[in-house]
Amino acid sequence: MADRRIQVFHAVAKHLSFTKAADALFMTQPAVTFQIRQLEEQLNTRLFDRAHGRITLTTAGAVALDYAERLLALSAELDSRMKELSGQTTGPLLIGASTTIADFLLPQILGEFKVRHPAVVPRLFVANSEAVQERVAERTLDVGFIEGDSHLPTLATDICCEDELQVVCAPSHALAKQKSATPQSLTEHAYISRELGSGTREVIDHYLQKTGLASDSLQVVMEAGSPEAMKGLAATGLGFAIMSRATVVREVRLGELVRIPLSPRLIRHLSVVYPKERFHSRLVSGFVEFAQQRMAATQDAP
Repeated sequence: MADRRIQVFHAVAKHLSFTKAADALFMTQPAVTFQIRQLEEQLNTRLFDRAHGRITLTTAGAVALDYAERLLALSAELDSRMKELSGQTTGPLLIGASTTIADFLLPQILGEFKVRHPAVVPRLFVANSEAVQERVAERTLDVGFIEGDSHLPTLATDICCEDELQVVCAPSHALAKQKSATPQSLTEHAYISRELGSGTREVIDHYLQKTGLASDSLQVVMEAGSPEAMKGLAATGLGFAIMSRATVVREVRLGELVRIPLSPRLIRHLSVVYPKERFHSRLVSGFVEFAQQRMAATQDAP
C-alpha cells in the first residue's frame, strides 16, 4: 500500500541506477524517471545528484531513504496483519542464509514448511554471513541464518543450534589416522581456507587466537568460497580444511573424506538474525520457530 513513488525512489536509491531500478521493478526507465521527478516536486527538493553518468544521494535524499525504508516496512506489516486477521498464511518469505546453512540444513526445512503452507512463497538468498547480515539490515530480507553472532547494532540475534567444526582431509592425508588434532599440529600441513567475510573463517580465526596461535599461522595454499569447493580440494589431497561436520556426512560415508575432531573441540552456534524494533508477521515468526526446531534436531543426529 506504500506510495508507488516511494517504492521507485527506494529502488533507485539502493541500486544508484535508474536502469537497474527499472529492471527490478519491471518498469521502463522513463517511467522510473517520471516517478522520481514527481516525488522531488512534491518534496520540493532534489533527491539525487546526477553527474558524469553516475547518481548519488543528496543530503535530502539520504534522509528520504531512511523514511522510505520505514514506510515500506510499515506497509508490509499492515499487509501481513490484514492477512492474519483473515486467517491466511500466504505471501513471500524472504530468507537469507550463509552458504553452509543454505546448502546443507535449509533445503529440507524449506521443503517441509512449504508442504505445510503451500500458499507461502519462500525466496532464498545465499551468500556468506557478512552479506546476509547486510541484506537483513537493509530490510530486503525478513530473516537471515548465519554462523556465529551478528556484529551489526541494528540486528537482533537468536541462537538456533550448535555446530561442530572438524578437520577434513583425504584418507591418504597424514592427518587421517589421528584420533584428534591440536591447532599446533595443523601448522605443519597445507591448509584450505574459506574466504574473508565467511562466518566459518571468522570462527576458526577466533578459535586459533584463543589457543595461542595467530590467525595467519596456518599454511594457506588456497581460499575457497563454498563448502563444495573446499570438499573437492581436500579430496584431492591438496591440504586439509576445517568444516562443519554436517557438510561432509555423505563424503565420509563414501570414504572420500575423513573427519578428525579438534582438540580442544571447536563448537560454534548457528543463529537467526532479524531487524530490531520490527513487527514480525505470524508467517515469519512461525517459520523461524519451525526452522530452529528442525535445525536443532538435525544437529543432534549422529
